[in-house]
Amino acid sequence: MKTVLTIAGSDCSGGAGLQADLKTMIANGCYGMSVITSLTAQNTTGVTSIEKVTPAFLADQLDAVLSDITPDAVKIGMVPDAALIEVIARKLTEFKACNIVTDPVMVATSGAALSDGGSISTLVRELLPISAIVTPNIPEAEVLAGMKIETGEDKLEAARIISDKGGCAVLVKGGHGTAGADDVLFEKGEYYEFPSRRIDNPNTHGTGCTLSSAIACNLAKGMRMQDAVQTAKDYVTGAIAAGLDLGHGRGPLDHGYDIKTRYKN
Repeated sequence: MKTVLTIAGSDCSGGAGLQADLKTMIANGCYGMSVITSLTAQNTTGVTSIEKVTPAFLADQLDAVLSDITPDAVKIGMVPDAALIEVIARKLTEFKACNIVTDPVMVATSGAALSDGGSISTLVRELLPISAIVTPNIPEAEVLAGMKIETGEDKLEAARIISDKGGCAVLVKGGHGTAGADDVLFEKGEYYEFPSRRIDNPNTHGTGCTLSSAIACNLAKGMRMQDAVQTAKDYVTGAIAAGLDLGHGRGPLDHGYDIKTRYKN
Protein backbone atom coordinates (compact mmCIF):
# COMPACT_ATOMS: atom_id res chain seq x y z
CA MET A 1 0.00 0.00 0.00
CA LYS A 2 1.38 3.41 -0.99
CA THR A 3 1.68 6.14 1.64
CA VAL A 4 0.41 9.69 1.15
CA LEU A 5 0.81 12.63 3.53
CA THR A 6 -1.63 15.53 3.66
CA ILE A 7 -0.46 18.84 5.13
CA ALA A 8 -3.65 20.84 5.53
CA GLY A 9 -6.25 22.43 7.76
CA SER A 10 -8.92 20.55 9.67
CA ASP A 11 -12.60 20.80 8.67
CA CYS A 12 -14.70 19.76 11.65
CA SER A 13 -17.68 19.03 9.36
CA GLY A 14 -15.58 16.40 7.55
CA GLY A 15 -16.24 17.57 4.00
CA ALA A 16 -13.01 19.39 3.17
CA GLY A 17 -9.48 19.79 4.47
CA LEU A 18 -7.51 16.90 5.89
CA GLN A 19 -10.68 14.92 6.63
CA ALA A 20 -11.61 14.93 2.95
CA ASP A 21 -7.99 14.14 2.08
CA LEU A 22 -7.84 11.07 4.34
CA LYS A 23 -11.18 9.76 3.08
CA THR A 24 -9.96 10.16 -0.50
CA MET A 25 -6.73 8.31 0.27
CA ILE A 26 -8.64 5.40 1.81
CA ALA A 27 -11.03 5.28 -1.15
CA ASN A 28 -8.06 5.22 -3.54
CA GLY A 29 -6.28 2.42 -1.71
CA CYS A 30 -3.54 4.46 -0.05
CA TYR A 31 -2.37 4.79 3.55
CA GLY A 32 -3.03 8.38 4.63
CA MET A 33 -1.13 10.48 7.16
CA SER A 34 -1.88 14.05 8.24
CA VAL A 35 -0.04 17.09 9.51
CA ILE A 36 -2.34 19.87 10.72
CA THR A 37 -1.66 23.49 9.77
CA SER A 38 -4.79 24.94 11.34
CA LEU A 39 -8.10 24.17 12.99
CA THR A 40 -11.27 25.64 11.53
CA ALA A 41 -14.81 25.99 12.79
CA GLN A 42 -16.78 25.41 9.60
CA ASN A 43 -19.49 23.42 7.91
CA THR A 44 -20.80 23.09 4.37
CA THR A 45 -22.07 26.68 4.38
CA GLY A 46 -19.16 28.67 5.74
CA VAL A 47 -16.16 29.25 8.01
CA THR A 48 -16.60 31.04 11.34
CA SER A 49 -13.10 30.93 12.82
CA ILE A 50 -9.55 29.67 12.24
CA GLU A 51 -6.87 28.76 14.78
CA LYS A 52 -3.37 28.39 13.32
CA VAL A 53 -0.74 26.05 14.75
CA THR A 54 2.63 27.52 15.63
CA PRO A 55 5.57 27.07 13.25
CA ALA A 56 7.40 25.08 15.95
CA PHE A 57 4.53 22.63 16.40
CA LEU A 58 4.13 22.27 12.64
CA ALA A 59 7.83 21.42 12.39
CA ASP A 60 7.45 18.84 15.19
CA GLN A 61 4.59 17.14 13.35
CA LEU A 62 6.56 17.00 10.10
CA ASP A 63 9.64 15.64 11.86
CA ALA A 64 7.55 12.96 13.57
CA VAL A 65 5.99 11.70 10.35
CA LEU A 66 8.84 12.14 7.87
CA SER A 67 11.51 10.63 10.12
CA ASP A 68 9.45 7.44 10.48
CA ILE A 69 7.24 6.89 7.41
CA THR A 70 8.47 8.03 4.01
CA PRO A 71 5.49 9.23 1.95
CA ASP A 72 5.20 8.19 -1.68
CA ALA A 73 3.39 11.50 -2.30
CA VAL A 74 2.49 14.65 -0.39
CA LYS A 75 -0.60 16.84 -0.73
CA ILE A 76 -0.39 20.41 0.60
CA GLY A 77 -3.67 22.20 1.22
CA MET A 78 -4.62 25.14 3.42
CA VAL A 79 -1.57 26.90 4.90
CA PRO A 80 -2.76 30.17 6.45
CA ASP A 81 0.46 32.19 6.66
CA ALA A 82 3.96 32.62 5.27
CA ALA A 83 5.84 31.35 8.34
CA LEU A 84 4.07 27.98 8.12
CA ILE A 85 4.75 27.74 4.39
CA GLU A 86 8.46 28.27 5.03
CA VAL A 87 8.50 25.45 7.61
CA ILE A 88 6.79 23.07 5.18
CA ALA A 89 9.18 23.89 2.35
CA ARG A 90 12.21 23.47 4.59
CA LYS A 91 11.12 20.13 6.04
CA LEU A 92 9.99 18.61 2.74
CA THR A 93 13.32 19.59 1.20
CA GLU A 94 15.26 18.25 4.19
CA PHE A 95 13.53 14.85 3.96
CA LYS A 96 13.64 14.80 0.14
CA ALA A 97 9.87 14.40 -0.27
CA CYS A 98 8.62 13.55 -3.76
CA ASN A 99 5.40 13.79 -5.78
CA ILE A 100 4.29 16.97 -4.01
CA VAL A 101 0.83 18.23 -5.01
CA THR A 102 0.14 21.80 -3.90
CA ASP A 103 -3.46 22.97 -3.75
CA PRO A 104 -3.18 26.74 -3.15
CA VAL A 105 -6.25 27.07 -0.93
CA MET A 106 -6.92 30.78 -0.53
CA VAL A 107 -10.69 31.09 -0.28
CA ALA A 108 -13.32 28.59 0.85
CA THR A 109 -16.24 27.67 -1.40
CA SER A 110 -18.38 29.86 0.87
CA GLY A 111 -16.13 32.87 0.16
CA ALA A 112 -14.26 33.02 3.48
CA ALA A 113 -10.55 33.87 3.28
CA LEU A 114 -8.34 30.96 4.37
CA SER A 115 -4.90 32.54 4.12
CA ASP A 116 -3.44 35.99 4.68
CA GLY A 117 -2.25 38.20 1.87
CA GLY A 118 1.44 37.75 2.60
CA SER A 119 1.37 34.01 2.04
CA ILE A 120 0.89 34.13 -1.74
CA SER A 121 4.37 35.32 -2.68
CA THR A 122 5.90 32.89 -0.17
CA LEU A 123 3.93 30.01 -1.68
CA VAL A 124 5.20 30.89 -5.16
CA ARG A 125 8.77 31.26 -3.94
CA GLU A 126 8.97 28.29 -1.54
CA LEU A 127 6.41 25.65 -2.50
CA LEU A 128 5.99 25.75 -6.28
CA PRO A 129 9.66 24.95 -7.04
CA ILE A 130 9.49 21.74 -4.98
CA SER A 131 6.04 20.71 -6.26
CA ALA A 132 5.29 18.23 -9.01
CA ILE A 133 2.01 20.02 -9.70
CA VAL A 134 -0.05 22.94 -8.39
CA THR A 135 -3.86 22.82 -8.71
CA PRO A 136 -5.47 26.29 -8.51
CA ASN A 137 -9.09 26.99 -9.32
CA ILE A 138 -9.84 29.98 -11.54
CA PRO A 139 -9.84 32.67 -8.78
CA GLU A 140 -6.62 31.26 -7.34
CA ALA A 141 -5.02 31.02 -10.79
CA GLU A 142 -5.91 34.67 -11.40
CA VAL A 143 -3.98 35.63 -8.24
CA LEU A 144 -0.98 33.43 -9.01
CA ALA A 145 -0.78 34.46 -12.67
CA GLY A 146 -1.67 38.12 -12.11
CA MET A 147 -4.33 38.16 -14.83
CA LYS A 148 -8.05 37.88 -15.37
CA ILE A 149 -9.35 34.54 -16.67
CA GLU A 150 -12.47 34.79 -18.77
CA THR A 151 -11.90 32.41 -21.69
CA GLY A 152 -10.38 29.02 -22.38
CA GLU A 153 -7.37 30.74 -23.89
CA ASP A 154 -6.94 32.70 -20.67
CA LYS A 155 -6.78 29.45 -18.71
CA LEU A 156 -4.03 28.21 -21.00
CA GLU A 157 -2.04 31.42 -20.62
CA ALA A 158 -2.47 31.48 -16.82
CA ALA A 159 -1.27 27.89 -16.54
CA ARG A 160 1.85 28.73 -18.56
CA ILE A 161 2.60 31.83 -16.49
CA ILE A 162 2.28 29.97 -13.19
CA SER A 163 4.44 27.13 -14.49
CA ASP A 164 7.11 29.61 -15.56
CA LYS A 165 7.12 31.06 -12.03
CA GLY A 166 7.37 27.75 -10.22
CA GLY A 167 8.86 25.31 -12.69
CA CYS A 168 6.14 22.74 -11.98
CA ALA A 169 3.11 21.34 -13.79
CA VAL A 170 -0.07 23.41 -13.39
CA LEU A 171 -3.69 22.25 -13.44
CA VAL A 172 -6.13 25.15 -13.73
CA LYS A 173 -9.50 23.80 -12.60
CA GLY A 174 -12.53 25.01 -14.51
CA GLY A 175 -15.26 24.49 -11.95
CA HIS A 176 -15.51 28.23 -11.18
CA GLY A 177 -15.89 29.12 -14.87
CA THR A 178 -19.10 30.41 -16.40
CA ALA A 179 -19.25 27.80 -19.16
CA GLY A 180 -18.13 24.18 -18.75
CA ALA A 181 -16.01 22.62 -16.03
CA ASP A 182 -13.05 21.85 -18.29
CA ASP A 183 -9.63 21.68 -16.65
CA VAL A 184 -6.33 22.57 -18.32
CA LEU A 185 -2.97 20.96 -17.51
CA PHE A 186 0.32 22.57 -18.54
CA GLU A 187 3.31 20.26 -18.16
CA LYS A 188 6.78 20.53 -19.68
CA GLY A 189 5.67 22.96 -22.38
CA GLU A 190 2.60 20.96 -23.41
CA TYR A 191 -1.11 21.61 -22.83
CA TYR A 192 -3.62 18.90 -22.01
CA GLU A 193 -7.34 19.62 -21.77
CA PHE A 194 -9.77 17.59 -19.67
CA PRO A 195 -13.34 18.25 -20.85
CA SER A 196 -16.07 17.80 -18.28
CA ARG A 197 -19.78 18.46 -18.16
CA ARG A 198 -21.15 20.75 -15.46
CA ILE A 199 -23.22 18.76 -12.97
CA ASP A 200 -26.20 20.40 -11.27
CA ASN A 201 -25.26 19.73 -7.65
CA PRO A 202 -24.77 22.51 -5.06
CA ASN A 203 -22.88 20.18 -2.71
CA THR A 204 -19.34 20.84 -3.92
CA HIS A 205 -17.78 21.61 -0.52
CA GLY A 206 -14.32 20.01 -0.47
CA THR A 207 -14.11 18.93 -4.10
CA GLY A 208 -10.83 20.80 -4.61
CA CYS A 209 -9.25 19.02 -1.63
CA THR A 210 -10.52 15.70 -2.92
CA LEU A 211 -9.15 16.24 -6.42
CA SER A 212 -5.65 17.19 -5.31
CA SER A 213 -5.56 14.26 -2.86
CA ALA A 214 -6.64 11.85 -5.57
CA ILE A 215 -3.89 13.19 -7.86
CA ALA A 216 -1.36 12.62 -5.06
CA CYS A 217 -2.59 9.03 -4.64
CA ASN A 218 -2.24 8.39 -8.36
CA LEU A 219 1.27 9.84 -8.47
CA ALA A 220 2.19 7.69 -5.49
CA LYS A 221 1.10 4.67 -7.52
CA GLY A 222 3.47 5.65 -10.32
CA MET A 223 1.01 7.10 -12.84
CA ARG A 224 2.31 9.70 -15.29
CA MET A 225 0.93 13.18 -14.65
CA GLN A 226 -1.75 13.22 -17.36
CA ASP A 227 -3.15 9.88 -16.25
CA ALA A 228 -3.01 10.89 -12.59
CA VAL A 229 -5.07 13.98 -13.33
CA GLN A 230 -7.59 12.22 -15.56
CA THR A 231 -8.17 9.38 -13.08
CA ALA A 232 -8.57 11.85 -10.21
CA LYS A 233 -10.96 14.01 -12.21
CA ASP A 234 -13.09 10.96 -13.07
CA TYR A 235 -13.19 10.06 -9.37
CA VAL A 236 -14.34 13.54 -8.28
CA THR A 237 -16.86 13.86 -11.13
CA GLY A 238 -18.40 10.58 -10.04
CA ALA A 239 -18.61 11.79 -6.46
CA ILE A 240 -20.35 15.03 -7.48
CA ALA A 241 -22.74 13.12 -9.75
CA ALA A 242 -23.73 10.88 -6.82
CA GLY A 243 -25.47 13.93 -5.35
CA LEU A 244 -25.01 13.19 -1.63
CA ASP A 245 -26.72 15.89 0.46
CA LEU A 246 -25.73 15.84 4.15
CA GLY A 247 -26.59 19.36 5.30
CA HIS A 248 -29.85 20.77 6.58
CA GLY A 249 -29.42 24.12 4.85
CA ARG A 250 -28.92 25.91 8.17
CA GLY A 251 -25.47 27.40 8.42
CA PRO A 252 -23.91 30.19 10.49
CA LEU A 253 -25.93 32.86 8.72
CA ASP A 254 -29.18 31.19 9.76
CA HIS A 255 -28.08 31.27 13.38
CA GLY A 256 -27.15 34.94 13.23
CA TYR A 257 -23.38 34.40 13.47
CA ASP A 258 -20.86 36.74 11.87
CA ILE A 259 -19.68 34.73 8.83
CA LYS A 260 -16.47 36.73 8.52
CA THR A 261 -13.46 34.58 9.32
CA ARG A 262 -11.83 35.27 12.68
CA TYR A 263 -8.12 34.51 12.84
CA LYS A 264 -6.69 33.45 16.18
CA ASN A 265 -3.15 32.84 17.48
